[in-house]
Amino acid sequence: MIDIEEAAAVDSAEGAGIGRGRLVLRRFLRRRLAVGGLVVLVLLFALAFLGPYISRWDYRSHDFDAFLQPPSWSHWFGTSQIGEDVYAQTLRGLQKSLIIGLLTALFSTGIAAVVGACAGYFGGWADRVLMWFVDLLLVLPGFLIIAILSPTFRGRTWLLFVLLLAGFSWMITARVVRGLSLSLREREFVQAARFMGVPPAVIIARHLLPNMSSLLIIDATINVGGAILAETGLSYFGFGVQPPDVSLGTLIADGTHSALTFPWLFLFAGGLLILTVLAVSVVGDGLRDAFDPNAAAPRGQA
Repeated sequence: MIDIEEAAAVDSAEGAGIGRGRLVLRRFLRRRLAVGGLVVLVLLFALAFLGPYISRWDYRSHDFDAFLQPPSWSHWFGTSQIGEDVYAQTLRGLQKSLIIGLLTALFSTGIAAVVGACAGYFGGWADRVLMWFVDLLLVLPGFLIIAILSPTFRGRTWLLFVLLLAGFSWMITARVVRGLSLSLREREFVQAARFMGVPPAVIIARHLLPNMSSLLIIDATINVGGAILAETGLSYFGFGVQPPDVSLGTLIADGTHSALTFPWLFLFAGGLLILTVLAVSVVGDGLRDAFDPNAAAPRGQA
């Protein structure tokens, strides 16, 4: 994963008393767009989880004296057809979308790491069975299956929705992790651990996965944006987060028909969705360039 030039840079940095973590951090901080995206993400999290405390409206409350009112001092983002405060609802939707995106990314990357590393390390029948399972899931239409299964978890915890999203989001990464594991298992430090009788689970946890940490961190970051978009799409069509709870997808669906006549019902949720996914994307690009500077070359030439 680390080419000769990168290894030389790491060796030089280590020789100067700078660890790889600090070297990656320095590279990341030099990318202003990525740093800007990280700042936006932090502000979005602060807005989502602290913003509700500065409003006197809850996402479940109604103001029966204000129906379809535009943004004002009383209702900063306006009100809906039944007097709901759009500011409180939008921040609740942002909370839900961020949590679902983060959990889905963590679960899917974790599954990919375990399955891919086990397939690559053990090889043989374990590799064939696991890769057959991966190939089977790759040909299944995940969006359609989640839509079909959604009535079964309606009224239950939204964590089931997270598990379903994660269950169809890890296969490509698992194949990449498997390829890296096939290479790493032949390295001297892995062979030495094996001859010393170290259990396979310990070898995978201590020697294989840490050497793929850059790939897994980048994958998890990028998966956050993908998971948020998937959740939004499913919720938009009524297959994701269910009432009375809200997400950005349900808010966009509710405001779509009034997008031209009462735009505040649509614009705030849609704008925050675009801002969130864009911020996650540039942070992911920044992390990729920080871990592997040569990865930016082909993109720059394109």
